[in-house]
Amino acid sequence: MSTPPTEFYSADRWQNWIDRIDDEEIDPEDESSARLLLNLQDDTAIAVAKIVSAYDDGELDEESALEEIAEVRDIVLAEVDIDDEEKAMLVDGVQTSLVCVFVAAEEFIVGGPADEASVEEYVRAAADAEAEEDLDSALGYSAQAGTLVIDGDELDISVAEEFEYGLVTEWVNGLDSLQSAMSDPELVEEEG
Repeated sequence: MSTPPTEFYSADRWQNWIDRIDDEEIDPEDESSARLLLNLQDDTAIAVAKIVSAYDDGELDEESALEEIAEVRDIVLAEVDIDDEEKAMLVDGVQTSLVCVFVAAEEFIVGGPADEASVEEYVRAAADAEAEEDLDSALGYSAQAGTLVIDGDELDISVAEEFEYGLVTEWVNGLDSLQSAMSDPELVEEEG
């Protein structure tokens, strides 16, 4: 049984979030602004979690699951049309965090959970790779941590506090959203 492509996520849904961010006064220091950006990120992570769960439950085959992930990724990582530079940067940060979520989901679907190390060890390896400016390896290790999060292992977000702010801390932030989504895949309400 094939599922309609809009079942998991839609361009309209993403655009509704972007329009809200575009229309509102956004101050990252303000709790409601931060919540809006987190909801944008969580909403996407929930869609990814639902795709992975549908695959895990046998409702989607590997090819269909990967197509669904690619579709959501194409929507979410497309360039955003926001004139306000600061808002555009904040959305870019959310998009950056989600890159690792997509890669982790794809890796999980293709190969299952990584089994060479723990979530924390993979995250630390990612931070080390980023420090060496080996960003491909950093993303790879972060995604491997993500496959374990999908499999139910615990990600302790505080581990990222030890690292200098950068891509790995952004990716760990995305994996934290994925962890929440895997444990409670309820859609975030668009109207807050």
